[in-house]
Amino acid sequence: VMSSLSSSALEKEIFQYIDAHQSDFIKELKEWVAVESDSVQPHLRKEVIRMMALAADRLAALGATVNLLNLGSHQLPDGQDLPLPPVILGELRRDAHNPTVCFYGHVDVQPAKKEDGWKTDPYMLTEIDGVYLAIRNLYGRGATDNKGPVLAWINAVETFKALKLAMPVNFKFVIEGMEEAGSLGLEKLLEEESQCFFSDVDYIVISDNLWLSNKKPALTYGSRGNACFFVEVECGDKDLHSGTFGGIIHEPMTDLIALLDSLVDPTGHIQIPGIYDSVAALTEEERKLYESIEFDLEEHKNNSGVKKFLYGTKEEILLHLWRYPSLSIHGIEGAFHEPGIKTVIPAKVIGKFSIRQVPHMDLSAVKQQVVEHLEGVFSKRNSPNKLRVSMPLGAKPWLADVNDPLYKAARRAIKTGLLLLFFQFLMFFGEDPDLIRDGSTVPVARMFQTITQKSVIMLPIGAADDGEHSQNEKISRHNYIEGTKVFAAFFLEISKLH
Repeated sequence: VMSSLSSSALEKEIFQYIDAHQSDFIKELKEWVAVESDSVQPHLRKEVIRMMALAADRLAALGATVNLLNLGSHQLPDGQDLPLPPVILGELRRDAHNPTVCFYGHVDVQPAKKEDGWKTDPYMLTEIDGVYLAIRNLYGRGATDNKGPVLAWINAVETFKALKLAMPVNFKFVIEGMEEAGSLGLEKLLEEESQCFFSDVDYIVISDNLWLSNKKPALTYGSRGNACFFVEVECGDKDLHSGTFGGIIHEPMTDLIALLDSLVDPTGHIQIPGIYDSVAALTEEERKLYESIEFDLEEHKNNSGVKKFLYGTKEEILLHLWRYPSLSIHGIEGAFHEPGIKTVIPAKVIGKFSIRQVPHMDLSAVKQQVVEHLEGVFSKRNSPNKLRVSMPLGAKPWLADVNDPLYKAARRAIKTGLLLLFFQFLMFFGEDPDLIRDGSTVPVARMFQTITQKSVIMLPIGAADDGEHSQNEKISRHNYIEGTKVFAAFFLEISKLH
């Protein structure tokens, strides 16, 4: 059938089918969002496992071969063993003449409760008009991260099958349920399968991030790594009354505040000696990529809800988001944080911070620099308290080649699908998507690239204001449906590479 139709006529037929079945695709996203597949909270692990079974059934209905691989269990801090959800490995169609694309996605989500500040029930997909009447948003936890994009890919495959069109590529897929909790067990599985499952894979596609803009599509070619740290200060084995002991002891919280305050200055500069020594130099080719990028500082401020950034130009902001390290302080465990006043001196407090690293920073070197710095600051305080510094989690940065044929195919697919927001007169017809990096960490991109040695692309379909991990997470109806079209066009473009 495919050979009898011109490429444009074929795309038109595919796009018309997708438009005609919007309500079906949204109904299914509603069913997926309704599953509270929160991988962070132990009591919801059964829901994650149920979500994995739902995804496996959906793929099997496409005619795919689906394997649910057991990863065993992991131990919680309280000693309890908790089962890990299985990982889905599967494939659809095997034609030796076609290239093989492996799609990665996850169906677990971040925690969400209505009382956190959601306007709607986070587990009830709710469609609401946007600021512009042409835009309707689909609100719900997982709508953009990552259930919506996973389903958009599945919907694109389903469209070919429904129209009885020959699949232009072979598909393999890896879907997990622990991404939001660190992808426990995934790396070991990928290593075990590197010479088997991935042996005939040509390209790996990940759609687990967002555009830089609310309206212009983007392709992502890099992400920062992340080194997470705990700094623990302890004075004894029990909390003390500040009226009885305040003023006569070295308080752990006072030590900890001083330690945390030593990490970064008011301009955002990390004060740990040597931390910038290995940062990759900015090349002229890379600098040019920043010039044409669609980035509205005011829009970005509105998305964040803050009034002022540390930097005032587009280039400075993007450089410090993508290719320079940053340090963020996240919280203090053990300190009183409930409403009201409690005049207690905590016996032990743990400060939590992370450093987003960039090429060519080394994780072990970063850890050593952090430990030496904090021990140096602590020693000058002459405190008798115990100090412990640990790095419980470390993920490396990832960088791809923007000149890889895979990126060229994706750029053509986006042009074809016109994956752009707002009214027709605001569309950037015929313009390339932005080539961007992601300031956050996507460990799977680096993991897949390192283990499989295949070309990896990040092809997001969510807009910058989708609020992944935040209250009122959403994906617009437009992006969900047009994203499905882009995936379909992308499959056709990939087939042209061979």
